[in-house]
Amino acid sequence: MKTIILTGGGTAGHVTPNLALIPSLKEAGYEIRYIGSYNGIERKLIENAGIPYDGISSGKLRRYFDLKNFSDPFRVLKGYGEARKLIKKYKPDVLFSKGGFVAVPVVLAAKHYHIPTIIHESDMTPGLANKLCIPSAKKVCCNFPETLKYLPEDKAVLTGSPIRAELLKGDRLAGLQYTHLSAARPIILVIGGSLGSVKVNQAVRSILPRLLEKFQVIHICGKGNLDESLIGTAGYVQYEYVDSPLKHLFAAADLIVSRAGANSICEILALRKPNVLIPLSAAASRGDQILNARSFAGQGFSEVLEEEQMTDDTLLNAITDTYENRCKFAEAMEKSHLNNAVHTIMELIQAVQ
Repeated sequence: MKTIILTGGGTAGHVTPNLALIPSLKEAGYEIRYIGSYNGIERKLIENAGIPYDGISSGKLRRYFDLKNFSDPFRVLKGYGEARKLIKKYKPDVLFSKGGFVAVPVVLAAKHYHIPTIIHESDMTPGLANKLCIPSAKKVCCNFPETLKYLPEDKAVLTGSPIRAELLKGDRLAGLQYTHLSAARPIILVIGGSLGSVKVNQAVRSILPRLLEKFQVIHICGKGNLDESLIGTAGYVQYEYVDSPLKHLFAAADLIVSRAGANSICEILALRKPNVLIPLSAAASRGDQILNARSFAGQGFSEVLEEEQMTDDTLLNAITDTYENRCKFAEAMEKSHLNNAVHTIMELIQAVQ
């Protein structure tokens, strides 16, 4: 039996594409193992999927000054040593990396043992972790045509993002039953990302009384971000994180408000859901979400509200306008040729060995 090791972590967006590949990998007869950080979100998600999991030490490599810059390189070195032991122990035929800083020592360890590696870059421009991994990879998959110019020509493959097949099998009625909401009024699903978004959470809660005049709201607000004062508010439900029932919440939603992480927006596109994207500001990130959101807005898939322009009124107007024009957005998404990447990536996995 062939063995594949999957890696990637830090946010759910670094894990869910790996989860999307698992059914096809099992069908193809692979033994699957996962290497991630000791306590990252990836551990819970992967163990819940029944995949054997090994944790390693990980540290973040930053472009800016931080006191942790002195300690994190030692964590990365420790993680590299641990990854080498695991690669030697399991002797995988191939490694698939979704990126994030935990993936760097794993990719380098695979290179040491001449294990072919495929990496996937979700954003329009490669992040630092993937930049460090690209020289060690056989192939580099990406989501956007614009990304190809940043990648080595002989390695780059435009695949799109692997989407979990189960996401497309949601049931609206099951979503309504799970949330105890009504079928009589439209539903907004607010997703701040797996780490939560304090600014999006605050903005939505600030206009909640006005939103609830017309809409109902399902709010996935991130770990530690529940607002106890709003528990029991009619037409409003909040969750820190939703795993398996998420497909039903998507099915129940008439409109989605989301950050613009590449994996999230590719899922929204696959579901053909009208959406308002609030990209993480360039001040708090390297600006990749802004590029992702503008690409989708340019194709007619999304309404974009940049964080710097977000006020109570602009957010309410963006949501109201998008809902009123929901058919226009849905029609544009129906014309998209961005197909599920699972089949293409499976072919690459089998070809590089």
